[in-house]
Amino acid sequence: MEKGYIHIYTGNGKGKTTAAFGLAIRAALAGKKVFIGQFVKNMRYNETKIENYISNIVIKQFGRGCFIIENPEEEDKEAARKGLDECSLLMSKGEYDLIILDEINIALYFKLLSVSDVINALKNKKQNVEVVLTGRYAPGELIEMADLVTQMVEVKHYYSKGVTSRDGIDH
Repeated sequence: MEKGYIHIYTGNGKGKTTAAFGLAIRAALAGKKVFIGQFVKNMRYNETKIENYISNIVIKQFGRGCFIIENPEEEDKEAARKGLDECSLLMSKGEYDLIILDEINIALYFKLLSVSDVINALKNKKQNVEVVLTGRYAPGELIEMADLVTQMVEVKHYYSKGVTSRDGIDH
């Protein structure tokens, strides 16, 4: 049984979710089962269509919408807790080879979840399960626990020139 590692893709640069989805495709095409839990998000972005084309990828969203400008409500916290509970159970069962907790760092940043609950979920994962946590503001405790940490750094972005999000490229 191969050891599953813990990855973190964080930082202010573009590409955290994209990198995680790239890994999901690679794993799925190698015959591995993949579960992607998207925290905070509830819109069907283009990347979520992948499960229509690759049968061993499952995507579930655990968000109620974008509250970045406003304070999250209790329902946002409940949705995140439910998502973490489901992902934690899946990690402990080992039915999936790769589990991606997309934007979980944002859920932690907005205090929808506690860092200790996420750490407990990771400690209880089956040894062979690979886990990826994405999102800006990864807490130090998770960075310390992870086996691989990638910091996405924005050097230059066309948004600063007024280019808005483009279908199929940015979302």
